[in-house]
Amino acid sequence: MKPYIVCHMMQSVDGRIACDMVDKISGEEYYTALESLNCHSVIEGKYSYQLHTCGFDKFKPSGMKSINKEVFFKAEDSDGYEISVDNRGELLWDKTDNKKRLCILSEKVTEEYLDYLKEKGISYIVCGKEKINLKKAVTILYEIFDIKRLAVVGGGKINGAFLEAGLLDELSIMIAPGIDGRSGQPSLFDGIKDKENFIPQKIKFKSFSTFENGVVWIKYEL
Repeated sequence: MKPYIVCHMMQSVDGRIACDMVDKISGEEYYTALESLNCHSVIEGKYSYQLHTCGFDKFKPSGMKSINKEVFFKAEDSDGYEISVDNRGELLWDKTDNKKRLCILSEKVTEEYLDYLKEKGISYIVCGKEKINLKKAVTILYEIFDIKRLAVVGGGKINGAFLEAGLLDELSIMIAPGIDGRSGQPSLFDGIKDKENFIPQKIKFKSFSTFENGVVWIKYEL
């Protein structure tokens, strides 16, 4: 079993998702739409958290020995979590915001970092030898943390990882009336490693709506 997983993103007409650009061409429609999806838990990639929440300084353990086993820790029950994906355990957290946070990590994480999360009152899931096993992680989210609906909200690499793993049930894509055009900017889905064998994912149209400022909201089923 796993949660029903929706990828919810705002992009420019040319498919770019850089926040500094998107903020200039859209309003609050993204958050209004996200609330209507009834996903009380959201998951973001490491870079998104570095950019908006944690900063780019890294946790530095005194030793480098990995935990090398699958474990999880629930700091407290919650109706929803803000979930991060951090393979080796490097994000630094300020828990004065009182948000219910949950970190997903691989078995490369150190015991020292897990102790750090416990001290901060942050829940965690450790699964996957060299990299995070997303399929196992979402099963644990469902069975242990009682997460029935989950929104994947970027960036492009975490979106791509969920797509590549076949875990997405729905796409909720908002297109803002603007063009980025800059080289090298993040796209809606990115980072898929198996370029030769990956087959483009066919999707099924679900619904379409517009906002007064020109934002278009399209939903697809996978």
